[in-house]
Amino acid sequence: MQKVLFLGLTTALLVCGLSGRAVASTDLEDVGTLVDQVVPAQLAAHDIPGAAVTVVSGGRQVFSRGYGYADLAGRVPVDAARTGFFTASTAKTFTAIAALQLVQEGKLDLRADVNTYLKTFKIENTFPGRPVTLEHLLTHTAGFADNVLGSSWEDPAAAESLAEVVKNGRPERVRPPGTVLAYDNYAYNLAGYLVEVASGRPFAEYVRSRVLAPLGMEGTSFEAPLPAALVGTLAQGYNGDVPYKRYYGSPASGAGPVTTAADMGRLMIALLGDDPRLGRNVGTTMMSRHYTQDARLPGMGYGLEERVRNGRRIFSKGGDINGFHHVLALLPDQRTGVYVVFNGEDSAASAGELVDRIVDRYFPGKQEAPRPVRGDTSAYAGTYTPTRIRGDLLRAGALFGNVTVEAAGDGTITTTGLSRDPARPVQTWQLVGPGLFAERGGQERIAFDGHGLLAGGHQEEAATFERSAAGLHVWLVYAGLAAFALAGLGMPVAALVRRLRGRPARHRSAWWLAWLTSVLVLVFAYGFAVTIAVAPTDAVFLGSPLLTAALIASSTAFVLTGGVLACSAGAWWKGWWGPAGRISYTAFALVSAGFMAVAYAYGMVGGVFG
Repeated sequence: MQKVLFLGLTTALLVCGLSGRAVASTDLEDVGTLVDQVVPAQLAAHDIPGAAVTVVSGGRQVFSRGYGYADLAGRVPVDAARTGFFTASTAKTFTAIAALQLVQEGKLDLRADVNTYLKTFKIENTFPGRPVTLEHLLTHTAGFADNVLGSSWEDPAAAESLAEVVKNGRPERVRPPGTVLAYDNYAYNLAGYLVEVASGRPFAEYVRSRVLAPLGMEGTSFEAPLPAALVGTLAQGYNGDVPYKRYYGSPASGAGPVTTAADMGRLMIALLGDDPRLGRNVGTTMMSRHYTQDARLPGMGYGLEERVRNGRRIFSKGGDINGFHHVLALLPDQRTGVYVVFNGEDSAASAGELVDRIVDRYFPGKQEAPRPVRGDTSAYAGTYTPTRIRGDLLRAGALFGNVTVEAAGDGTITTTGLSRDPARPVQTWQLVGPGLFAERGGQERIAFDGHGLLAGGHQEEAATFERSAAGLHVWLVYAGLAAFALAGLGMPVAALVRRLRGRPARHRSAWWLAWLTSVLVLVFAYGFAVTIAVAPTDAVFLGSPLLTAALIASSTAFVLTGGVLACSAGAWWKGWWGPAGRISYTAFALVSAGFMAVAYAYGMVGGVFG
């Protein structure tokens, strides 16, 4: 009897894992049935051409399959083992691995000032005594503005070297490092450059020899141009059935590298198993929390982002670029990983949905349900914008990509704009602790600090949000556009009516100055709207003549608005026109000034592609 009990206990421990892990890969043997149900339905529902999925568990691949088409024109099917997908930001995982390898070798220090390693340029000492470190770079807390406008090239042979990217593209330091989580592409470019400096080898060569080759990842490359053998395997990114342009940028942050779903399976197995070919405990180090905006919430690993579902820790990395959307999700305690990639738009939420479906099916459980707290939540109401500060035109996205928080009473709030799921834009949250809220009907948590900072949720990668006046700013933009439209159309009509009635116009130059300002702003608005509607990602990463012209128009209008304000003052001082004329002109001048102030603050003037 004792022997039977001993054997039973031993078997239970082996199945569950001595550390409480549920690692038996046999539990996922039929995962293909679930994926075969979910992915084809997602492709059909969202007009996505193709996808690839790989699942690993217990140290081996348990599923890998392609769906749909890699290329619609040639009707080329997706092959999980051969089809190459642009990695987008999942490349940052490789950058973190490379940096940690050099930390282990003593060639880099996670907590040393990065200027220690930089020889040809230095990071500005904006915050004395608060240097930027490699750890800040790997946790998105370095405090840089994030500029990506015109940062890539259609011809990979024309792309700048990583050294040129980090030297010539240094953004403004906007916060002391280590204080606020804000997604940061430049930080990973700089981390990749530190790999070059410390190793004495080009970044792409280092990754190939120290990461890809040891793991047998033959379908993955960080080189630009890509090896000829891989070019013919590339999937095409689509918006519906319209192909996107391909473009290339820094390999350390994600614009140019390519990989296959099968190769990502090899990487997941290596990270989950702390494969010594990657270095000592590199996977465990990456899948540990190194920063959190609030200790009650998940935080940041190195190159990976922590979240919790069903009480299970998940370290994931998403990647989004023109027509390609990825999710790499690792459950370290279950030694299980899921990699999903689509080559069409409207698929970012679908990738996350598939990961959640797999976790719910095979690793069910309940997160601890905190007790609801009744209290006044009105202090949290307001508009919040991402802390990911853009130093270029993309800053305008904060005007319309913000989060609105409303106090609903009884210790609840609602948020609009926080969810990644377009089918659920509004979420309700219950107060469960000081500044801490739990999602009703979901598993997410959000928290507010005493300085108007909102952290958590699943809106975007490495996201926190700060209270802002974006709601007011949006109305100033709308009011300005309405005034410019009325002036642009109405002033010529008014001038024609005066001419027909034989009434001479006094101080016509002031009115025509207002008209020209209006026309220039309307040209900007048209160029901006068309660019965003037709090819937003191409314009963002490659540049756009139309958008360049639009920015020139808005910058010119910004200067002319000063003249309009001066004419308004002159009208009252010199007594131009009648009271109605002076009032209408002054109202136009003030609305114009409000619009231009917002335009300047959100990068809509003064920034033109180089």
